[in-house]
Amino acid sequence: MQLIFIVILGTILGFLYGYNTDGFIFSTNICLFAGLTLIMPSLFKFELKDVKLVWTHKAILFKGFIVNYILLPLFALAIGFTTNDFGITGGLLLLSLLSGGGMVMHWIKRSNADTSFGFLLLFINLIFVSLSLLLLHLFATYSAGYFDVSYDASIHISRFVEPVITLLIVIPFFASRVIRFMPPVMSYIQTYRKIISRISIFIILFYLFGLQSSQQLIDIYDFEPELFFVALVAVFVFYMLVFFASRFIYNMDSPQERAAFWQSITRYITLGLVISTFSAGTFGVSMLLPIMFAYIVQIPLSVIVSNKYMTKVEEKV
Repeated sequence: MQLIFIVILGTILGFLYGYNTDGFIFSTNICLFAGLTLIMPSLFKFELKDVKLVWTHKAILFKGFIVNYILLPLFALAIGFTTNDFGITGGLLLLSLLSGGGMVMHWIKRSNADTSFGFLLLFINLIFVSLSLLLLHLFATYSAGYFDVSYDASIHISRFVEPVITLLIVIPFFASRVIRFMPPVMSYIQTYRKIISRISIFIILFYLFGLQSSQQLIDIYDFEPELFFVALVAVFVFYMLVFFASRFIYNMDSPQERAAFWQSITRYITLGLVISTFSAGTFGVSMLLPIMFAYIVQIPLSVIVSNKYMTKVEEKV
């Protein structure tokens, strides 16, 4: 619940700052900040030797790929098209394509799942961010006509792929390798990781919602206020479909499949918020709505699911 409070506080204060000032101008430095504070600490315990787990658990890996890059996007598109809004559909699709997140290892550990396999899945999903952006680009290319909007080649999202990959994956990975040679620094970051993560999320949300472009949310509220409700319902339905499908597909008695389960029901929301800010010029500012409401839905859902399955695991031990 503390995280929900931080999310709401950062969002409101950032928006109020932008509303009462000229607002921030977007800089890719926020991606580097997110990469170093949210993604890099998750990679400290990733060992290259764990790559062998890809072959050992290839069936689970394949199952997760089907779920995260085929089934979940289909859920998102099915729900999105019913909203008849290009931005909301794009936001849902982006959400469906970003597996894992800063909290996923916390939930994996709480449910006594395989943490080594969980770290490997997290790293693989980060690598597949490029695939996620490609699929988002293809969606925009072929669906713009359906929504009666144009997909401007000069601002399309494919031009953001390189900086996103570099700042959110490449640099954090190499930085994590360097810091591993500095045990005191790594120990300090791991000790205060939760606090660093909370402060980082607050700063990122404050900055993103303080952007000049974020003030366009006011226009949505003034002219299409129903989109807020539509987006909230769409996100709730999406997460319910994701949960029940994942619960049916994965074997919760297996530590490896429990890790894959969490990688499916947990979306990388903050990363989605950063990328959606890049893409708002293409999809419209309504793309931010599903990402915003994902915080409200995903965090309580994760707590409920974790408590339920932690109890079951403890009973079996």
